[in-house]
Amino acid sequence: MERRKFLTLTAGIIGGLCLNKRKLLSVERVNANKTKEPFKISLAQWSLHKRLFGRVEPKLDNLEFAKTAKEFGINAVEYVNQFFKDRAKDTEYLAEMKKRAEDNGVKSLLIMCDGEGNLGDPDANERTKAVQNHYKWVEAANFLGCHSIRVNAYSKGSYEQQMELAVDGLSRLSEFAANHDINVIVENHGGLSSDPTWTTAVIKKVNHSNFGLLPDFGNFPETADRYEAVKMMMPYAKAVSAKSYDFDEQGDETKIDYYRMMDIVLSAGYHGYVGIEYEGSRLSEDEGILATKRLLEKIRQKLATT
Repeated sequence: MERRKFLTLTAGIIGGLCLNKRKLLSVERVNANKTKEPFKISLAQWSLHKRLFGRVEPKLDNLEFAKTAKEFGINAVEYVNQFFKDRAKDTEYLAEMKKRAEDNGVKSLLIMCDGEGNLGDPDANERTKAVQNHYKWVEAANFLGCHSIRVNAYSKGSYEQQMELAVDGLSRLSEFAANHDINVIVENHGGLSSDPTWTTAVIKKVNHSNFGLLPDFGNFPETADRYEAVKMMMPYAKAVSAKSYDFDEQGDETKIDYYRMMDIVLSAGYHGYVGIEYEGSRLSEDEGILATKRLLEKIRQKLATT
């Protein structure tokens, strides 16, 4: 806390203009849409996890992801750390990722981080370890030109205990990330993170400008009202995940009312990137990505002409 006060005081004296620039940069990165289009479309790497894990053909290497996104007609990507797990500090490898994205005219938006420990772990040492484990991904995201890392808010204990533990870990990580111009965003990804009342309360307690949410259209319990949940989360959104499973003959998603969901997204004033995250099984990954893209484009066209 003393360090935080010192940094704040010092910045206020000698770096006011710099801080204002950082805030503007953050807004520009998150609200990247400068055109008349109501939103832009990106591709979440998890949509191709079967190919990337080598479970289906044709296999896909992580370094080819940006090029593959471009072949789908998508110009922005969201990485998943599982596909370059041991490369977070490998600047030569990261430089190649960055080069390939730039060569294809593809913007790197964020890194989804898993497997680095629980940021709300009840054990103080394990919680600190989890926070520090994420530092390398903050630095990698900054190197690649991303605006955020997506993290999980996993914990154990009572409702209130998990909140306090998660707030501690997320606050410390957000403070570190702020010094690298990176946002820390939590997705509804199981446990209490899929409870928007809990998650939005965590947001208010952390109270960092670079801390926010990544609402996912899926990842809610069957009994939850996903539309009301996303509506609660959207005021804090710095990214949006368009989860999809299957489509009917008209090209509409069979489990999620995309028209209603996108109305909620845009009504919250969000006009940034909406990331395709196909998780279906009937269609191939390629087919599912294209079906989701067509649906989002249909909705975008309808909104642009009304």
